[in-house]
Amino acid sequence: MSTPVCIGFIPLVDAAALILAVDKGFTAAEGLDVTLVREVSWSNVRDKLNIGLFDAAHLLAPVAIASSLGLGHVKVPIAAPFNLGLNGNAITVSPVLHAALLAEIDGDRFDPMATALALARVVAKRRKSGAEPLTFAMTFPFSTHNYQLRFWMAAGGVNPDEDVRLVVLPPPYMVESLASGHVDGFCVGAPWNSVAVDLGVGHILHFVSDILVRAAEKVLAVRQNWSEKNPEVVAALLRAAFRAAEFIEEPQNRAEAAHILAQPERIGVGADIIQRTLDGRLKISPDGTTRESSRYLLLGREGAARPDPVQAAWLYAQMIRWGQTSWSPVALKTAMAVFRPDLYDAAIGRDGNDSGVRGTIGAFAGPAFDSNDIAGHLAAFKIGRHNP
Repeated sequence: MSTPVCIGFIPLVDAAALILAVDKGFTAAEGLDVTLVREVSWSNVRDKLNIGLFDAAHLLAPVAIASSLGLGHVKVPIAAPFNLGLNGNAITVSPVLHAALLAEIDGDRFDPMATALALARVVAKRRKSGAEPLTFAMTFPFSTHNYQLRFWMAAGGVNPDEDVRLVVLPPPYMVESLASGHVDGFCVGAPWNSVAVDLGVGHILHFVSDILVRAAEKVLAVRQNWSEKNPEVVAALLRAAFRAAEFIEEPQNRAEAAHILAQPERIGVGADIIQRTLDGRLKISPDGTTRESSRYLLLGREGAARPDPVQAAWLYAQMIRWGQTSWSPVALKTAMAVFRPDLYDAAIGRDGNDSGVRGTIGAFAGPAFDSNDIAGHLAAFKIGRHNP
């Protein structure tokens, strides 16, 4: 008899390993009867996971940490034993803002420091002319998108809390908001950046891998107490997700994977857009300009699926930098303990030593990140809301 499991997800390509695990029969082969529930907003996913309507969820990595720390909502300890994706986000801007940035840029347009400095010049000109501040959307206050946008802007001298407006929008609503002029740009996961480009309403300015070499994005999250009561179910889920991630990473399987993900009840956009995402070959402008990056979205390769507690520490440091919490050694320990490589290693049968990239963040600005020196990390940046 199979074990019923209910899992929530948002229609994004980094839910691919979860969706394929179910739709290719990998979870069934592990004795699980998984129901996938498609949601629109991260708050819905978080709340339904927290109160037990979902057994597990495709979740923003920072939300798992915030929930465990009791930030922004009730405190519910979360375990994240599997990374569903590293990277995968992009910053997309309107044609008007794209033209303004290119008119101001000094250097390579794919260099995030050059674009951040260009943004600072655009912001200064707008202020001088009395124009409204630029508006950028991100998916959630406790999100990689929020921190990645802020990190990029602040590196060029733009204060994201004073010089622009940041608003929260669910991922599927980003494109319409850009097309209608409600926002000038956004940071979101695939496929929504590509959808904006295909519709002619946006230009992809940066892949997040331009900003951070490795950025933990989404995790397979479970409540800590549920994981302790159901260790065999958790292990079975991880094995199925790992098998799916390996399947997707084989180039000959990408067309099939994209077709499955494109179904209306899954991601619900064209299979061609999804396959371009999986291949790291994205159209970045409506004129057809394409850009390739092997680092655009990592689902299973390069040890991407194994949780790295240093990534959790970096996310916790961003929460401090932007005034969402204050520094505490106990909180840092709690944040890092959310990411559970021990559960991953036990389920997958690896000791984790096959990945030589643990501890790598690779931000384009500031010193190399050291999880043992959060104060030093924060002190390196002039712009922020933390107390230096």
